Amino acid sequence: MPLRVGISQFAPTLGDLDRNLALIEARIERGREENVDLLVFPELALTGYTLKDMAPTVAQRRDSVIIRKLAAASDEMSVVVGFVEESDDYRLYNAAGYFENGKLRHVHRKVYLPTYGMFEETRYLASGDRIRAFDTKHGRMAMLICEDMWHPSAPYITSQDGCEVLIGVASSPARGVQEDDDIYSAKAWRALNRVYAHFFGQYVVFANRVGFEDGVAYWGGSEIVGPGGEVVARAAQLEEEFLVGSISSQRVRRARIVSPLLRDERLDLTMRELERIQGERMR
Repeated sequence: MPLRVGISQFAPTLGDLDRNLALIEARIERGREENVDLLVFPELALTGYTLKDMAPTVAQRRDSVIIRKLAAASDEMSVVVGFVEESDDYRLYNAAGYFENGKLRHVHRKVYLPTYGMFEETRYLASGDRIRAFDTKHGRMAMLICEDMWHPSAPYITSQDGCEVLIGVASSPARGVQEDDDIYSAKAWRALNRVYAHFFGQYVVFANRVGFEDGVAYWGGSEIVGPGGEVVARAAQLEEEFLVGSISSQRVRRARIVSPLLRDERLDLTMRELERIQGERMR
């Protein structure tokens, strides 16, 4: 049976937990009305992106009131929300939570924190140290956050861990207007999503934000890409939108039979050669 996936492409208000939570709850209600099975929000949807010194004031423990509210809202519909997580030892992480059946089922902590150009995440946040696929009532999925998707090793790991639906959440700014008036960063993301979907025979659910923050525009363009690289649904650029598309495990099955790249992947060879490279670098 097809799975109805929704993406809430919206503009969170920087540092305003109450307003952002209210917006998230309203969109969850809309998801229920539209019979969505899985609703995905962008990176740091709960807080906004350029937090800097505000990060400690908006950080959430896994048992916080807000996290419990989000969990309760997932009683019928699974929900993915980006937030700042505070660990037991007071480290702050750029995180994405997967909420299902009234519980926080899985948390991914962003591994690759960009600190170049306009980005300075490592000044305020800690890096995650694991990349995992996980089981849901809708099948086996994985989550990556923005810069994680730009390191091919991350989606490679999740594909080898059995992922059939890769959820990528982002706060990607609009950079580099092209001669055809398209946005360079948008073109790059579309190519990236298509490659990962096609190579690994999986769906890619890409949720990007819109709006302005500290003079920076976020371009949106959220999309669902099928395991053959086809676009299932795509949102407009620079505008808020509630995007819905259907995905099917049968489409994954068909893609992996027709193009058995995962079947033929030599994980043992990859691990052996990476160990060799690491050993040579340490000499």
